[in-house]
Amino acid sequence: MKASQYYFPTLRQAPAEAEIPSHRLLLRGGFIRPLSAGIFSFLPLGLRVLRKVENVIREEMGAAGALEVFLPVLHPRELWERTGRWDSFQPTPLRTQDRNERVFLLGPTHEEVITDLVARDLTSYKQVPLTLYQIQTKFRDEIRPRGGLIRVKEFTMKDAYSFDLNREGLDHSYQAMYDAYVRIFQRLELPVVVVEAEAGSMGGHDTREFMVLNESGEDTIFICDTCGYSANVECAQPAAPPGARSHDSGDGPQLAQTPNARTIDQVCAQLKTTPDRLIKTLLYRADGGFVAALIRGDRDLNEFKLRGYLGTEQLTMATPEEILQVTGAPVGFSGPVGLPEEVRIVADCEIQAMAEAVVGANRADAHLLGVRVGVDFQPAEYVDLREARHGDPCGKCSRGTLQAHRAIEVGHVFKLGTKYSAALDAIVDDEQGQQQPLVMGCYGIGVSRIVAALVEAHHDDNGISWPATAAPFQVAVLLLDPDQPEPRAIAEKLVAALEAAGLEAILDDRAERPGVKFKDADLIGYPLRAVIGRRTAESGEIELRRRRDAQEQVVSADQAVGTARAMLAS
Repeated sequence: MKASQYYFPTLRQAPAEAEIPSHRLLLRGGFIRPLSAGIFSFLPLGLRVLRKVENVIREEMGAAGALEVFLPVLHPRELWERTGRWDSFQPTPLRTQDRNERVFLLGPTHEEVITDLVARDLTSYKQVPLTLYQIQTKFRDEIRPRGGLIRVKEFTMKDAYSFDLNREGLDHSYQAMYDAYVRIFQRLELPVVVVEAEAGSMGGHDTREFMVLNESGEDTIFICDTCGYSANVECAQPAAPPGARSHDSGDGPQLAQTPNARTIDQVCAQLKTTPDRLIKTLLYRADGGFVAALIRGDRDLNEFKLRGYLGTEQLTMATPEEILQVTGAPVGFSGPVGLPEEVRIVADCEIQAMAEAVVGANRADAHLLGVRVGVDFQPAEYVDLREARHGDPCGKCSRGTLQAHRAIEVGHVFKLGTKYSAALDAIVDDEQGQQQPLVMGCYGIGVSRIVAALVEAHHDDNGISWPATAAPFQVAVLLLDPDQPEPRAIAEKLVAALEAAGLEAILDDRAERPGVKFKDADLIGYPLRAVIGRRTAESGEIELRRRRDAQEQVVSADQAVGTARAMLAS
């Protein structure tokens, strides 16, 4: 391949909207170009990287026994209504309709479609286990696309789905996919941390996310500095606080006027107290009733934990009108004392250790002081509802502390169970002739996101430093004097020899200054470069330079291919 005939429009400066390294470098290196917010075109170099990542994934999926399919992007509304996700999936899917006004969505994920497919054909236990996967374009109507390829509206994803007769079979399929993911990320030289996670709108359990630690990441994960426990922000468990305090003493609640004090800071300022002495009362609608979730004033409520505790997927904040109707007070003045009996009160564990707390008085412009937990109000249960924060004691070992890290999610595995198979009639006869819904697992990898994550993990001030397995070309042969026949002949011979040895090489024969070629080679991130100029023709020696550590070797033309292979492998 000759650079003079290639399309890679490099930029000396990145556009102002490119805020993170991968976005800047992929634009500057001529890998991608934006079409609209969250929508990108892959140029030839970028597509080569994308295909390299896909090929590694395909090889490991095949080694794990998965079979590749290709599923439709357009999903009929009826399928998603049968599983109950038409209105609940977040972020809201992109939707369209045909000329007959039949409504479809552009697939953000394919649980419904793949389950409908196997439901039509699988009838017996003899046809499972079965794992199918695809590499397909997905669409999600992100409110705020950002980070280049990190969060976009249109992206490439590998999603796999396993079908088994029972839980034991699912465990085996799940482990096979988990192990395949470990191999994929090892081959791509992408350092990942595996964390506990929530399945979200997908449903399921035993969820694990594969995360790349990086300050450009949009996710927060926690890792214990002692036992190594790791989890994302949605389910990280800080240690439970000390046991309940005695609340028998005290005079009970005292009313205090707090005009216009609707926020924690405003209440603290008026009452001369601190946020950890306050109890926030957050009113939710769940399964047709109201739930009051209590959290300490200096903490944030984790809605994933609340939803999991309640066992519901339908959890929404009460409207201001509903809050007024239930509590008798406007937003900002709700409290647990005197709530209607039909309102279920659920408190975070830290509430149990509070004494003489400050709560909303369930009347406008007023709070209650000296409230005794378990005396003046009684929660139905104390559970972990708070969002973990940096420095919290670890909930697994209680010895270490949870350290917060920014991270990029690149993979996700979880056990779906029978949520989709039962809803879509994916049922087979077992060995006794009894009908059983298939037990499913789901396994996703963000293919185009991996491209960005690789850049985040492998770059420096000069540009990208691709791992050899993902690089667009493994070797760049820089011809410094393209108008001289002898150096050109040496360069073309070297490229042919490299390709014959199974290495992908590009010949930079452009009519550019040597400095431009050196800068572009570093920017684009070829793992190895070979420099050929007039002195090469005179001495017969070729300079090889490895991108990631700047190691250089000067070798004869006959040794160049073998040395290149060794430098790429080490």
